[in-house]
Amino acid sequence: MQVTPEKNEKVAQMVFSSIYPHYLKRIEKNGRTKEELHQVIAWLTGFEEQKLLSLLEENVTFGTFFQQAKMHPNAHMIKGVVCGYRIEEIDEEYYVYKQCRRMEKLIDELAKGRKMEKILRKV
Repeated sequence: MQVTPEKNEKVAQMVFSSIYPHYLKRIEKNGRTKEELHQVIAWLTGFEEQKLLSLLEENVTFGTFFQQAKMHPNAHMIKGVVCGYRIEEIDEEYYVYKQCRRMEKLIDELAKGRKMEKILRKV
């Protein structure tokens, strides 16, 4: 599937705190913890616990969320298909959409019980 500028903008305007509870519910349903979710998000974005909580409180959009993030240098190692989109084939011009899909891939792996060392792309 192909990402469009409209799709990228739609995701960029979504409020992170409105989606976060779905992430949390998904991983908890599969026996993982909020702390593990925060560890995965921190690894990808560089957001420590307090910063993540403040972004949730501020109701920032995904656009702002990823603008403020310091993406992990190994984020490029996150590959695969999420929602019909192959992450490594998403053009860099759709930055927010690509980062969002990367985060969702990590959350999927967490929910599926993958070991944290694998999720965090430890070489």
